[in-house]
Amino acid sequence: MSPANHILGHGIDLMPVERLQRSIDDHGDRFLERVFTPAELAYNAAHARRVEHLTGRFAAKEAVMKALGTGWSGGIAWTDVEILATAGPPTVRLHNEAARVAASLAITTWHLSISHAGGFAIASAIACGS
Repeated sequence: MSPANHILGHGIDLMPVERLQRSIDDHGDRFLERVFTPAELAYNAAHARRVEHLTGRFAAKEAVMKALGTGWSGGIAWTDVEILATAGPPTVRLHNEAARVAASLAITTWHLSISHAGGFAIASAIACGS
């Protein structure tokens, strides 16, 4: 197995769409801007099922943090984990403390999957490297 394919961590998260909708209803833009980057918000603004897609990104952020082994602690902000859309599967971009933790673990590659069904979003994140 090549170093880029060595699994260093795995995280999974399941989130009800209704829970994220409640947070948006209760806290509005302040909540959205604290949790999502401008690029994430811009991408999801165009979707008819906006909250469902945001819930998938929220679950993906949680899954990445589980794969890092840190959770939301040690100075890591929600926006330190960015989930971006590409022509293929979604990608992970880490910033600030999350990027430092990943570097210290020698994580170089992420494999991410997000799915939505039945009022839930689920995400799985696999951290790979040497």
